[in-house]
Amino acid sequence: MKIDRIAVSSVVSAVLCVVFSNFIVAEESIKSGLQVGELATPFYVRDCTGPAAGKTLCYFCRYGRRPVVSIFTREMNDEVIELLKQIDSEVGKHRAQRMAAFVVLLTDAPFATEKLLKTVAASKQINRVPLTIYRDTSTVLTDVYRISSQAETTVMMWRNSKIRINRVFTPDSLDAVGIRQVIKDTTTILK
Repeated sequence: MKIDRIAVSSVVSAVLCVVFSNFIVAEESIKSGLQVGELATPFYVRDCTGPAAGKTLCYFCRYGRRPVVSIFTREMNDEVIELLKQIDSEVGKHRAQRMAAFVVLLTDAPFATEKLLKTVAASKQINRVPLTIYRDTSTVLTDVYRISSQAETTVMMWRNSKIRINRVFTPDSLDAVGIRQVIKDTTTILK
């Protein structure tokens, strides 16, 4: 039996296209966090590195109607750290517009995580963006803010409490392109 290499190649290409496009659809279909147009609401975190380090507080309440970047993540990997460094820089650049940001690390091991966040902030010089922890990943953030268990990182940006940007990254999908897009998105909350 003679195998037509061109036909086999075409079939393999078609299968790979279907698999790849299904992967893209799956990535895009994950919803996490409040959606554009919805209103953000108060919730409490433990501040590890910000102006209220060691205290439990509500950054939504503290920042009020200001333009805010909120980053909810399950892991503090290199890509997330790079995103945080760049957001920290943007907050510094837009001080006149009173831009603010904070990070919430979702964890079931809050005390071990607190030391990690302090180390990251000090070593990467993240000074303007408080790194916080949320201790119970099964309540407010999943019920009210609807942070998906499939999302590794959810970025929401709001002004006057109204969500203007929502970006969701699954494990290993946050890359340089995604980081650039998030940084570009910050202009949306400054207007």
